[in-house]
Amino acid sequence: MSEKLKAGILGGTGMVGQRFIALLENHPWFEVTTIAASPRSAGKTYEEAVGNRWKMTTPMPEAVKKLIVCNVNEVEEVAGKVDFVFSAVDMTKDEIKAIEEAYAKTETPVVSNNSAHRWTPDVPMVIPEINPEHFDVIEMQKKRLGTKKGFIAVKPNCSIQSYAPVLTAWREFGPKEVVATTYQAISGSGKTFKDWPEMVENIIPYIGGEEEKSEQEPLKLWGTVTDKGIEKAAGPVITTQCIRVPVLNGHTAAVFVKFDKKPAKEELIDRLVTFRGLPQELDLPSAPKQFIQYLEEDNRPQVTLDVDFEKGMGISVGRIREDFVYDYKFIGLSHNTVRGAAGGAVLCAELLKAKGYIAKK
Repeated sequence: MSEKLKAGILGGTGMVGQRFIALLENHPWFEVTTIAASPRSAGKTYEEAVGNRWKMTTPMPEAVKKLIVCNVNEVEEVAGKVDFVFSAVDMTKDEIKAIEEAYAKTETPVVSNNSAHRWTPDVPMVIPEINPEHFDVIEMQKKRLGTKKGFIAVKPNCSIQSYAPVLTAWREFGPKEVVATTYQAISGSGKTFKDWPEMVENIIPYIGGEEEKSEQEPLKLWGTVTDKGIEKAAGPVITTQCIRVPVLNGHTAAVFVKFDKKPAKEELIDRLVTFRGLPQELDLPSAPKQFIQYLEEDNRPQVTLDVDFEKGMGISVGRIREDFVYDYKFIGLSHNTVRGAAGGAVLCAELLKAKGYIAKK
């Protein structure tokens, strides 16, 4: 019998669900044994349910093709087959909140890619290199849910991954004002160019809800654990614009920063390339060896050259320059469906396992 933990994917037929399945192929700790989706997919093999909608560049793993898709709403049945689940369901926020709590109450840990619980005070929202201590609120959440093992943990929005880690590396210098414009790939909406021909040679200067997430979620990452849950940080002040651009994968950010204590450019670069977190210390399976790389070339980072840095789990930064309005400006790049979505959630699950929160039932 496999010693690997049995993982379920809720919403396994969508783009993020597919990314989970691709990333978990041959994972040393986790094995996808159950896939759940909407009632219209239930009862079909995974291969039949997805049909011609497989959106990854790698082939569908053989191990999942013949799995019979379960009905995601049959919570007890799905939960009984797994040790924990990843959630990538496509529902309304209220429906997501309800179904994720329902799974948690079956004593099944839920590691979610969804935004529904990001502002629930006792639900940790974690980038493992930045705020692993926020997992401490899980004990508070268990008391609220009445569970011993079941809980929900979430990862933050894909839009902030290209600059929040950078600002974290620079926290000692006191970032106080941040202006960020993100240029976001179409896969962030779960689409490809085949699905969205209107995006070819086009940009759309609006992504619903994205600017509020981009401005507020970093403050929860930098928040503190209190007896009431996570209390968000007071600053820095962040203002953003989020633009959809004709790129398949990769969110780029153009960022301006004002500091309490203006550092030298060499100090900024040093803090980026030496920044390590708990995933690197523990050598977790999905952890990038180099979390943030700095590229000296004037024309980097580029999506085509750099989005897959560290298998999509690393952050690429370039063009740090002094600014005559703010102190510095830079360009950041992250892979939105790997580090920014499924990969970030897998790394969270690895850290939760390492800390004893996820185990065999």
